Amino acid sequence: MFEVELKFVIVDAASILSQLEKLGAKPAAERHQQDRYFAHPVRDFAKTDEAFRIRSDGQQNCITYKGPVLDPHVKLRHEIETPVADGREACEQLAEMFGLLGFKEVRTVTKRRTPYHLTWNDLAIELTLDEVDGLGSFVEIETLADESSLDIARDAILQLADHLGLQDHQRKSYLGMLLERDG
Repeated sequence: MFEVELKFVIVDAASILSQLEKLGAKPAAERHQQDRYFAHPVRDFAKTDEAFRIRSDGQQNCITYKGPVLDPHVKLRHEIETPVADGREACEQLAEMFGLLGFKEVRTVTKRRTPYHLTWNDLAIELTLDEVDGLGSFVEIETLADESSLDIARDAILQLADHLGLQDHQRKSYLGMLLERDG
């Protein structure tokens, strides 16, 4: 599967929430997430624009690989995400295993995330309001697509962003922004 995503700094949260309500977006419970990013022992993920992480909300854990960005207009990349054993201990064991395999932990990104689900142009869209420690407030618009529907997904994401009045999307990941900020 491919992830198709746009990210924006939130300028007016009240306006976004009002528009989401008008679109019939359904909110899910707020989650506190920690994303622990790892560097590959041989490839430089910063140069290849790849990412490998463990995501935990304190209970549920998953590992995610994100390939290089494939589109200049949206963040479109191959994504593989799989759930793993639950709980803090399992998360720590995964991190230890990756370390033993030669991966180096780069940084943890911590955020509060409130997802909203809606249908736009017949596509299931997840729009999240994120409060990222050390960075501020963002909105992400995301959908998943297979290779045959990438253009449709990209166009839908761009149209929804335009409909919501969102401009000047942020191409960097939260990890990239934090690493850039910290020098």
